[in-house]
Amino acid sequence: MSLFSFFGHRPSFAEGVEKARQTSGSILLDVRTKEEYAAGHLPGSVLCPLQQLHLFRADKQTPIFVYCASGVRSGRAEAYLKKQGFVQVTNIGGIDGWNGPLEKGESK
Repeated sequence: MSLFSFFGHRPSFAEGVEKARQTSGSILLDVRTKEEYAAGHLPGSVLCPLQQLHLFRADKQTPIFVYCASGVRSGRAEAYLKKQGFVQVTNIGGIDGWNGPLEKGESK
């Protein structure tokens, strides 16, 4: 039994993206900087840099799937959003190393 199996399975970034896409009404929330987002982000994602997370507005029941570059900022964002009363927040980790489709350019 490995150490990881003791703590349970942690879904991969790809599994998190798939779950977000399958969850009706969900938001893929990118908490990286504007520059990182413009360089490449998940199609359909919403940008809200971690430093501006206090400005994020959505229904507290909305399923939110948070990501960043490595998973550290998205972990902080997950904790913050839960403290703010959001009930369905999932940190899917970091986009670094993702080989799936990306969009480039600034947020709309």
